[in-house]
Order: sequence, then structure tokens, then C-alpha cells
Amino acid sequence: MSDVSALGPIVQVGMVVKDIEKAARRWAALLGSPMPEVIVTAPWEQAHTEYRGAPTPARAKLAFFHLGQVDLELIEPIDGPSTWQDHLQTHGESIHHVAFRVQDMEEVIAALEAKGLSLLQRGDYTGGRYAYLEDSGAIIELLEDLPTSP
Repeated sequence: MSDVSALGPIVQVGMVVKDIEKAARRWAALLGSPMPEVIVTAPWEQAHTEYRGAPTPARAKLAFFHLGQVDLELIEPIDGPSTWQDHLQTHGESIHHVAFRVQDMEEVIAALEAKGLSLLQRGDYTGGRYAYLEDSGAIIELLEDLPTSP
């Protein structure tokens, strides 16, 4: 990966919120969209979440608005140390990250670390895995779809 363009287009903008139901109602009204389903992230035993290099029981409520090629993700932290909780405490309700879909998570992480970014948090979700990296306060999320078993 020689430059940021190798990441491809932005596929998601994530916002941390204090109350996901209230935020989802507000965004649904603003966008003229139906209320999205609110899901809760898996516990550590399934998600294997690490924050700043150590296992964490971090969990969150999530809601997604599909807006053409880009999703708006609302994130309400609910448990354990996480980049979401830190961001909410430091910056309040605001944009947390922009996300890119990648093919080889480990290769992209190594390339971004070589460019000076720091790995903040990583974990698994149904059908894939994610990683957050930070540079000067800007957070990038990498999303990788994992192959499904036949």
C-alpha cells in the first residue's frame, strides 16, 4: 500500500452518542428514514476485542442508516474501556471515525503503522473483523469481510 488511495472509498461514518434510541429517532426524522434496528455487540468471548493492546470487555449498541454508498453508524458505548467511551468522554457526541473496506487487514494495519498511525482497538463481528487506527486525533476504521464456510 503506497498511499491512502489504496484504501478505497469511504464506506462508513461513525458517530458516538450517549443515547442510541434518542439519536436514532433524531437521525431517522432528519433523513426521512425508518428507525434502524439497534443491535448490541458480542461479548469478549465472541468478539475478542482488544483496546490499546489488551483484552477488554468493551461492548456497544449500534444502529446503521444505509445512505447509498456510505453507512451512518451510531455507537453508544455500554461496557468496558474502548475508543468509543474515550471519544465520548473527551469530545461528547460527535463523529468518531471514517471506515474503509479492506482485503487484507493485517497488511493494511502494518502499512498504516509504518506511516505513523497507532492501532487503538480491534475485534471481530459476525462475518468480519474491524480495527481502529489513529493519527493526530483522526480515527480510521478498517473493515474486512471474512470468507463464509460452504
